[in-house]
Amino acid sequence: MIKTAIKTKAYAANGPSEDLKPFELQRREPGPTDVLIDIKFCGICHSDLHMVHGDWGVTTYPVVPGHEIAGIVASVGENVKRFKAGDRVGVGCMVDSCKECKSCEAGEEQYCENGNVLTYGALERDGVTMTYGGYSERVTVNERFVVRIPDALPLDKAAPLLCAGITTYSPLVHWKAGPGKSVAVVGIGGLGHMAVKIAAKMGAEVTTISRSANKKADAKAMGAKDHIATSDSAACEKAQESFDLIINTVSSAADMNLYLGMLKRDGVMVLVGAPAEALPVQAFSLIPKRRSLAGSTIGGMRETQEMLDFCAEHNIAADIEVITIDKVNEAYERLLKSDVRYRFVIDMDSLKQ
Repeated sequence: MIKTAIKTKAYAANGPSEDLKPFELQRREPGPTDVLIDIKFCGICHSDLHMVHGDWGVTTYPVVPGHEIAGIVASVGENVKRFKAGDRVGVGCMVDSCKECKSCEAGEEQYCENGNVLTYGALERDGVTMTYGGYSERVTVNERFVVRIPDALPLDKAAPLLCAGITTYSPLVHWKAGPGKSVAVVGIGGLGHMAVKIAAKMGAEVTTISRSANKKADAKAMGAKDHIATSDSAACEKAQESFDLIINTVSSAADMNLYLGMLKRDGVMVLVGAPAEALPVQAFSLIPKRRSLAGSTIGGMRETQEMLDFCAEHNIAADIEVITIDKVNEAYERLLKSDVRYRFVIDMDSLKQ
């Protein structure tokens, strides 16, 4: 329960068919290990749309979305050692975990065996308080779940790294993308464009896969060596058995068997997009070449910091369109049409106006 609270302006949806509207919530005053953050920018993730629209059947309303948070530390609790007022920081998709299970002890809090606490739309560990996300003025977070944003990264372009960046970085590291590896990225959107940039800087040979060729030039500028349009059947046939690793970022139904056929022997396709519908997979898309279909979600806090440092070192940032908070519903409509290159980011100072 929040005993002492800070009134905070936000935007929330009150139902699956309702627009996001102004909302007031309560943030807790920082406890001994808490960090209070003034939010400067918050990215819009496709999962925000799924949650607002109730696509996954787990949304509790009102919901304040936003888990790509970049801001400035306002104050810290008495036992906080890693941060101080004025620091540039970020918060991603989770704000707590049990901190005691094998996954948490291994720094893989995203796989907490007792359930991590998502940044919005989830119950805090007290079992009573709901979490509200980054479409708001400020947020209070346990210091373990706060990361430092290097000075080389602009806050607005860094915000999407807290989800899109780590969601693609983690599987690229886990499945050892790098020199000598051929990596394909399905979908050139918020997640996909980060996957291309990161994989290229890791030294992998990157190919992008999309429905058409209209993003080919963008993909090559991001570091891709080649592009395949799935509308070109000859190109898809030529790409069979070509890739060691495929990062599939799409959040809608797609031809899994077409993509699986593009894997080499022992190749892996990793799902990081989260379609609401079931995806059919034929057994013989996997069996003859010992291929694997896998999934991956964000990364632990240690890996998230590692990702930010990697991006700062290699001059990687998200391609963004900054909007004011009053344009958020319009941005949702455009995102459904894939009308953004490549991530909307909300300037949260606009909430004060």
